[in-house]
Amino acid sequence: MKTEIDTSACEDLGDDFEKALVEGWLPIREVARQTGVNAVTLRAWERRYGLIVPQRTPKGHRLFSPEHVQRILTILTWLNRGVAVSQVKQLLDTPQAFTEPVENDWQVLRQTLLQAVSHLNERILDDTVNQAMALYPPRTLCEHLLLPLLAELEQRWQGQFGAQMERAFFYSWLRSKFGARIYHNNRQLRAAPLLLINHSDVPLEPHLWLTAWLFSSVDCPVEVFDWPLPAGELALAVDHLQARGVLLYSSKAINLSQLPRLLNGVSCPKMIAGPTVRIHHAELSARTAGIDDLSFAEDPLSAHQELVLRGLI
Repeated sequence: MKTEIDTSACEDLGDDFEKALVEGWLPIREVARQTGVNAVTLRAWERRYGLIVPQRTPKGHRLFSPEHVQRILTILTWLNRGVAVSQVKQLLDTPQAFTEPVENDWQVLRQTLLQAVSHLNERILDDTVNQAMALYPPRTLCEHLLLPLLAELEQRWQGQFGAQMERAFFYSWLRSKFGARIYHNNRQLRAAPLLLINHSDVPLEPHLWLTAWLFSSVDCPVEVFDWPLPAGELALAVDHLQARGVLLYSSKAINLSQLPRLLNGVSCPKMIAGPTVRIHHAELSARTAGIDDLSFAEDPLSAHQELVLRGLI
């Protein structure tokens, strides 16, 4: 299958690239664009685990064949089944070796993070997540580490002494961490942003920031308003930002009767996301039937998938 190549991402290869293009090789930035695995992660897979061994140009640039791309997609299949990256190489060579469940890197990482939160140890928390970010694509990391970690923390915090302290520490860290990543990505992009709004009275909604990070990780500019907007001002914000879409996130019940007025004048695609979708499951579709171009998602992963399918990210 012939794939259109983003040559603007490859200009720095010069004559080496022209020759490689004729021969059917792809530079690392093009492979990252096609597979969704960023260049940093591809290099880490090569350096630490030997999962991908690309060809090199005389100037040292990595070049990948269609077979390399297919191998990357196979690696993603294993990762999406919950296999840790440290176990993938043997499975690529002997797929029948896969047995589940096994003690793996995800459990070890989660326990390390839980302990870091319990001790308010920001350095270990940050270093551990940084290392994981270098090894796993954002969606895989979100599904197998960050979302399970949040669920386990919430369960642990039920009635526990010190729960508010730990929650404030972790949520503040998470917002700063992913907010910085989003800010950096936004600075590199010029397209219309997605507008994400915290539509609950809960500050520092962690799933909202994970959702924003997932969108940002596929080169989609993101603007996060961590506070609700009143009717009229939402349409004004969309107009000022020229937003490609709006996502309202809430972990609590919302006033469904106010949604038509709130979304009045918002002509771009709209999404309601978070546990509020599950809370209002029985009546949400009926109460919002008159609102055009509106979709729903219960969690960051389904929100990401829905917007990919709609071509918004």
